[in-house]
Amino acid sequence: MLRMHRLSAYSILLVLIGSLYSCGQLSYEYSGYDISNIQIARDFYGVPHIFGKSDADVVYGLAWSHAEDDFETIQQTLLAGKAMVGRVFGENGAAVDYFVHLLETREIAANKYETDFSPPFKALVKAYLAAMNDFALAYPERILLPAAFPVSETDIISAYILSLAQMSGADEAVKKIVNGTLEIPEVKDPSAGSNAIAIHPALTDSGEAFLAINSHQPLTGPVAWYEAHLCSEEGWNALGGLFPGGLTIFHGINEHLGWAHTVNYPDKLDVFQLKMHPSKKLHYEVDGEYLVLEEKRVWLKVRLWDFITVPIPKKVWKSIFGPTLVTDQGTFSIKTGSLEIITAPEQWYHMNKAKNFHEFSTAMNQMALPGFNTVYADKYDTIFYVSNALLPVRNPQHDYSKTILGDSKSKLWDSYYPFSALPQQINPTSGYLFNTNHSPFKATDPTSQLDPTNYEPQMGYLLTENNRSIRLAGLLLNQEAMSYETFKAIKFDKTLPDSLLYELNVNPLFKLDANKYPAIAKSIQALQAWDRSADANSVGAAYFAYIYYFLRDRTTELTLDPKRTLSEEEAILAIESAQTFFLTAFEQFPVTLGEYQKLVRGEQEMPLFGLPDVIAAMRSEPLNEKTRKGEQGESYIMMVRFGEGLPIVETINVYGASNQQDNPHYADQMGLFARQKLKPMILDKDVVLKSAQRIYKPKKQ
Repeated sequence: MLRMHRLSAYSILLVLIGSLYSCGQLSYEYSGYDISNIQIARDFYGVPHIFGKSDADVVYGLAWSHAEDDFETIQQTLLAGKAMVGRVFGENGAAVDYFVHLLETREIAANKYETDFSPPFKALVKAYLAAMNDFALAYPERILLPAAFPVSETDIISAYILSLAQMSGADEAVKKIVNGTLEIPEVKDPSAGSNAIAIHPALTDSGEAFLAINSHQPLTGPVAWYEAHLCSEEGWNALGGLFPGGLTIFHGINEHLGWAHTVNYPDKLDVFQLKMHPSKKLHYEVDGEYLVLEEKRVWLKVRLWDFITVPIPKKVWKSIFGPTLVTDQGTFSIKTGSLEIITAPEQWYHMNKAKNFHEFSTAMNQMALPGFNTVYADKYDTIFYVSNALLPVRNPQHDYSKTILGDSKSKLWDSYYPFSALPQQINPTSGYLFNTNHSPFKATDPTSQLDPTNYEPQMGYLLTENNRSIRLAGLLLNQEAMSYETFKAIKFDKTLPDSLLYELNVNPLFKLDANKYPAIAKSIQALQAWDRSADANSVGAAYFAYIYYFLRDRTTELTLDPKRTLSEEEAILAIESAQTFFLTAFEQFPVTLGEYQKLVRGEQEMPLFGLPDVIAAMRSEPLNEKTRKGEQGESYIMMVRFGEGLPIVETINVYGASNQQDNPHYADQMGLFARQKLKPMILDKDVVLKSAQRIYKPKKQ
């Protein structure tokens, strides 16, 4: 997307100015926020439990404790909101900055913040920013870019808008427009999903409701989970996961209820190809008359060496249809609700504080979250599922499922389906609800499912399943008096179904005649004898993992159709490659998955379970010439029982509470995670304080 330009004398002058600006000192003072009512209690695993008199106190404490653990990653989020990523991370970061300018997330944030957010929520934002800026003053050695401070309301809201636009598909749309691949079907990473399961108390042996919160996120980076407990005297008592830069719990529990999110794929975004004038530059035709694209030059400051940044001029455009890209293949605009309704962070706040299903559904009715399946359970005998999304009410005379010609205002939309129109279920007779990023019309047993014909086709909801949904549906069907241990075993299941549902049909692997290929007969037999389990001690799983990634990479390199059926020739090629690799790299036969795939943190390595699209999913990437390391999949896990009193909770995060290598909690949850074990957590303030390993207040230097 970016091309380096030869430097003119003017550019060299800008380089020097930019270099000095980047190296500047912080020139503001501490916020003066009253921290006397804030307590941070670190438990045995270093997880912060933040207590405050007000909700704003809690948010200040959350920002401070999260910065202690991962200030560097939080800054990546804030830098994105400020369009300053390129100043720290070079050309790749400048691509993010361009995206910010293209979508105008900063302008949207500045224009809408005061009018769209409530005073109570703005108090939380103010507290978060006060803590961020105070922490930067207290620990200047940890600052990535002094010019990025102080951070403002525009910065943090811009970061939220950017993130939610990405989750709505804006980044993929831009990439496809730039690469000229708009109409090529997107191949979804089967590990980049999540699981959510709710069991009604009528189906459990203890009379409790069960909830599994099981997101499959990257194990590190700006969208890796951070665990925290937030508790104020204003009725906020929530525990769960959030991303760097988050002001609230994104999914988790409070004293009364809990919810889990998974990514969903209805039609949240439209791409319009503009009808450009044959000779007049930037003129496009709408309803028989020509309009002119808004054009703006932006400067992307790109780091080349330490303290040296190069300014690169780029242009961004906008039409009445939205942010616009001018390419050799044509001129395209994108339109998505996530750039128009920006109050998702406040909706999460209200979900955090809901005391019952009525209050929770009232929060959901705000319709600010642009997507996410939501699976819910509470202590009052209610389980619930909705495939939530900010879906436009489109003109039924036009087909929006592919790129649409932007030649008429009749194709624009300005309203969204209400919450009540979305696919949702409450307390089905089956007694359970679940989602694994598959069709919302297969959220429970076959007798209780929603009918897709009752929903507008233009909503674009999936009708398909995946390996996880097939496996989970089979495990949940006909369960009676389910124990909590059975529930945990289902959530931690690592077995693929008999017939696999990957984008590439790999089922021919298991139908080969080993007698036809004596040189690889043992490998074929090992693969076909595999019980489809992704245990770390599985030989078949190691073979399948190698073959899966071999075929994935080969498909990408050769630009083959990812939705094809594997040929016998390809199957043999993959197995030959696997056998050669294991005999060469390991000098032995057989090799287990845990020998080949590792959980890695610093100097620690552990055998790692999981494959793409098993319930306990894991995607790995090369660590060295011999082994792979887990990159995305099982990460933050929460298992909950709702009954009398406070919920009973167990959680695990993949590595630990801190991202600082010298912190004792940098990798202290790794062993539990690798063995699929959980640690107890609790919402009771008195118990937390009595057992805390450390209790302190934010300390300004």
